[in-house]
Amino acid sequence: MSSSIKLSTISFQSLQSSSGKKKPLKLAKLGNQKSISLFSHRKKQNGKESCLPRDLKIKALDAAQPFDYESKKIKEMEKKNKLKIGIVGFGNFGQFLAKTIVKQGHTVLAHSVTDYSEVARRMGVSFFKDPDDFCEEHPEVILLCTSIISTGSVLRSFPSQRLKRSTLFADVLSVKEFPRNLLLQVLPPEFDILCTHPMFGPESGKAGWSGLPFVYDKVRIGEGSRAERCEHFLNIFAKEGCRMVEMSCAEHDRHAAESQFITHTVGRMLGKLNLESTPINTKGYETLLRIVENTAGDSFDLYYGLFMYNVNATEQLERLEMAFDALKKQLVGRLHTILRTQIFEGVPSGEVSEQVSSFADVQTSSPLQRSPSSLEQKSLPSQSNSSSSNTLPLNTK
Repeated sequence: MSSSIKLSTISFQSLQSSSGKKKPLKLAKLGNQKSISLFSHRKKQNGKESCLPRDLKIKALDAAQPFDYESKKIKEMEKKNKLKIGIVGFGNFGQFLAKTIVKQGHTVLAHSVTDYSEVARRMGVSFFKDPDDFCEEHPEVILLCTSIISTGSVLRSFPSQRLKRSTLFADVLSVKEFPRNLLLQVLPPEFDILCTHPMFGPESGKAGWSGLPFVYDKVRIGEGSRAERCEHFLNIFAKEGCRMVEMSCAEHDRHAAESQFITHTVGRMLGKLNLESTPINTKGYETLLRIVENTAGDSFDLYYGLFMYNVNATEQLERLEMAFDALKKQLVGRLHTILRTQIFEGVPSGEVSEQVSSFADVQTSSPLQRSPSSLEQKSLPSQSNSSSSNTLPLNTK
């Protein structure tokens, strides 16, 4: 608060002395108080009126307050670094990112086919059902949070001509070469392009983002203020403690096929088993349950997108199948004749070996090339010979 003198409403008029000259107001210090000399009453002197001074005492003055220029500069810099970010696709993942972006003080707009206006209002986000109205707000950054399989149609129908030509487009898809090529193909060369992938989601990142990897590739970023804007956007994730990894889109997809696609595949396979927690859980079993929990919340469209739009996924699926078959073969190969004889009471070791060999042939064949009936025919004895002591009994004791 600046220093000022607070007085009751007083009209200061220019009063003239007997000589006709203006007398200025005089401010004199009287101890801890200050007084202003006012020409307030008149007295006749030599037949002329003259003004005599009268002291007006001011009881209090505002003290000069200290001013923190450093804090002001910091606030100005923070305000300058804030972005207006428009999220396209305001589903679970879009809302998940928006919470943190809003928390950091950025302005967030959202557009989605589904009406999320009430959800957006509670989060402090401006929601626009109409894409034209959304674009006319001129967000500095367009953040694509659509599903992988819908990104192409969404981007091609998006009214990007209503945006400023310097707008930054960023995506958060789980595959990277596909959106990179799509953005380069669809967007005019004036737009900046940043491909990113937060390697976490609403489930794995619900306790915070600290230490979680955030992969990005500056596909096409202008100079000067455009480069600064890109850094301000990336800083959103760096502030939350993410491990920032700059990597090409092609390299990302090679690694993601091994890490992300395999994880989702195993998680969905285990989910089909309906695994439940037990009173004697091991640490390893609890890890499996967490894998199921982390992948079960994701839509099948996401999983399908990881397979369909990553050229490395097919190879990983084939390798996973071969690894499973090799593991079954290794298990069956370790069956010892004597051990099998002890399990199946009274069965000669030679016949056990023959049955085990037949069982191993069935188990190691490709699951894509055999039917359940062939497995039953090769692994079970015929009904006519089931009573013979020279065959494997169907039910063991």
